Amino acid sequence: MTESTLTIKELAKYLNVTERTIYNLLERGQLPGFKVGGAWRFKREDINNWIEDNKKMNHKIKTKKRQKIQNRK
Repeated sequence: MTESTLTIKELAKYLNVTERTIYNLLERGQLPGFKVGGAWRFKREDINNWIEDNKKMNHKIKTKKRQKIQNRK
């Protein structure tokens, strides 16, 4: 496997999660990946972009929750 492409096992290690978590994300369509001969592969660049996008989304969610709490006061 090339350095820029990861297997499920490598991705799990890279993200510090279990392989089951990777499969769960794939089943929900939440992880960018593709199959080669029936085996999942992930481009490191796509994963890094996915991480950044999720950071931004989580920040927006936290900000909205914080605003709702402040509006209740």
